[in-house]
Amino acid sequence: MKRTIEVVIFQEDDRWVAQALNVEVSSFGDTPEEARAAIQEALELYFEDDPDQEIPNVQGGRIEELHV
Repeated sequence: MKRTIEVVIFQEDDRWVAQALNVEVSSFGDTPEEARAAIQEALELYFEDDPDQEIPNVQGGRIEELHV
């Protein structure tokens, strides 16, 4: 089963972080490409145990800053 997972990739210090928005999965790498490959593998492993798992549909998202 193929899924579409929204992922944001951003730099944090000297690493690149890939964070899935639909599920609680993240990974990292030294480059954006490494982070993308790492989260691809992490997501495949995440869904391996429950391939029919429902995922929330994320639409119309935006990035905002909050000061806490």
